[in-house]
Amino acid sequence: MIDLMNKLRRYAIRWGLSGFKQIDYKSVTVNRLFTCVSAEHGACVIKVGYRVKDIKNEYNILQEYNGTRFCKVYEADLENGILLLEHITPGIHLREEANLDKRLELFCEVFNELHIQSADKMIYPTYMGWVSRITEYMRGRNDYEALASKMIQAEEICRELCEKYSGEMLLHGDLHHDNILLGEGNFYRIIDPKGVIGDRVFDIPRFVLNEFDDVLGLEFDEKFRHIIGTFSEKFDIPEPDIRRLVYVEMCMSHCWHVEDGKEPNMEEVMFVEKMISN
Repeated sequence: MIDLMNKLRRYAIRWGLSGFKQIDYKSVTVNRLFTCVSAEHGACVIKVGYRVKDIKNEYNILQEYNGTRFCKVYEADLENGILLLEHITPGIHLREEANLDKRLELFCEVFNELHIQSADKMIYPTYMGWVSRITEYMRGRNDYEALASKMIQAEEICRELCEKYSGEMLLHGDLHHDNILLGEGNFYRIIDPKGVIGDRVFDIPRFVLNEFDDVLGLEFDEKFRHIIGTFSEKFDIPEPDIRRLVYVEMCMSHCWHVEDGKEPNMEEVMFVEKMISN
């Protein structure tokens, strides 16, 4: 923490910042976030990232979007994993919208205004590349053979989906409730992009995953079907394809848990696997 505070003091001088306050953040082992005030830009967030490659991807995608739905990036020290970002206020997460249909409507509104072609797609990973990398990792995890088998199946499904949905758009890569914040003028804005290339359909399933409840039962089954049906109608994508998209993302998500030293939730994986056969 002392090294972190010394680092912040350096950027306070370099970029004219003051009033640092730490933001509670789920991935403190990956990033640290602080609100602050910039003499030039006003209310800001400074992100201290420990995965420099991820910070470079985020900087590149924010530069390409240059505001609009996305937060702006004001300053960067990419070699040290530091970004100075626009602070979205009031910053209420989409998760706080209690009505499911309203949440889905707002997500669809954001999604439909989101995707652009990258000026240089070669600087980003591809969604299929993400899937293949974690699949190869899981092949070597003999302690999680059941999940590895599901991930191998998910990789094949993803290849089929990539053939059908072959667009090469600039994707957010983690487009869920906590990365969609209410900004000024009752206008939802987007933060924390990962930067990945693929068809826009691959930005749908992460949101669905974040709608999962703690208990999977009949009530959630009905909710899941409603979400899939709504997105199928709004985006003109067959329901079976959306279920398969969610299965790929679900398997990959829990494989990432294994990679990070956490336990996967096989109940969720099995639930979605069952749904793709219905």
